[in-house]
Amino acid sequence: MAATIKSKCRKVVCIGRNFADHIAELSNSRPKQPFFFLKPPSSILPPGCGPVLRPNGTVLHYELELGLVIGKEVRDLDPGDHQAAIDSIDCYILGIDMTGRNIQDEAKKKGLPWSIAKGFDTFLPISEPIAKHRIPDPHDVFLRLWVDQELRQSDSTNLMLFQISRQLADISRVMTLEPGDIVLTGTPKGVGEVKPGQVMKCEIEVNGQLIEEARIEVEVQDSEGKFVFQET
Repeated sequence: MAATIKSKCRKVVCIGRNFADHIAELSNSRPKQPFFFLKPPSSILPPGCGPVLRPNGTVLHYELELGLVIGKEVRDLDPGDHQAAIDSIDCYILGIDMTGRNIQDEAKKKGLPWSIAKGFDTFLPISEPIAKHRIPDPHDVFLRLWVDQELRQSDSTNLMLFQISRQLADISRVMTLEPGDIVLTGTPKGVGEVKPGQVMKCEIEVNGQLIEEARIEVEVQDSEGKFVFQET
């Protein structure tokens, strides 16, 4: 169950800028090697656990991603060892990396960390776990996200700039990946704003078949928390 995934997760590692068209739509530079940032496990929102909450003053963006749930300790993985990378995965999930875009944009301009923009509670809605045999090749998965009835993201993971073995190798040279950790593998083009009252729906298709347990449907509401975005 997705709630178990949250309880076992010690860190969420997110690969940034891993789809060329997404890099272009945000006018970012293309990385020469994988780079990553962290989200706290407290941001994970399992299915049926409530809406995504938009903090006060935040321009809220969605980013749909295929997620890996790590099944064993990974350290100094060989980037060319595809099988070892796949063997390190316990299961897959679908996830939406929610981002306070105006908070992130200000942080980037001032050379500050992105943690606030990425780390709010509810900022990582996830699907139920997807068994490994349901995704024979994680580089051949079609991702889709709708906001209300409008299809916003629709692309294949075969467009990744850096494949999963390289992602896990670069992460594991810096920090040990532990059982239960989640790695988000990057988002395709089509990211954009979502507002209170709107509903995000997501799915994945593998070999022409939809995977039922990978579906996400979650509403956005305004947060009643005390955070208010102000210039740093």
